[in-house]
Amino acid sequence: QVQLVESGGGLVQSGGSLRLSCAASGSLFSYYQMGWYRQAPGNEREVVALVTDDGMTIYATAVKGRFTISTDNANNMVYLQMNSLKPEDTALYYCTRHTARGTYWGQGTQVTVSS
Repeated sequence: QVQLVESGGGLVQSGGSLRLSCAASGSLFSYYQMGWYRQAPGNEREVVALVTDDGMTIYATAVKGRFTISTDNANNMVYLQMNSLKPEDTALYYCTRHTARGTYWGQGTQVTVSS
């Protein structure tokens, strides 16, 4: 089994920054993609940023230029640096790990951006 634990969420003012972290543990298999999704109340879960096993990054249009995804594969970590936060970034942020054995999700960390 794979466990993903997110941290780093919180309340921040518009224009501020947060850094989310995700620690993976358990029976880790090589991933082909890791990343972050988010879900705001009343909305569907949406992709925020993904990184492939060969280092390619993919960003949602809404966060491009403001968010940066990075990994520390030696320590099974993935990060999301979020700058210039906007109230519309308010959501529950989930870490995900896509492997040949399946897709795994964390419990989420809440990000709230006040105007």
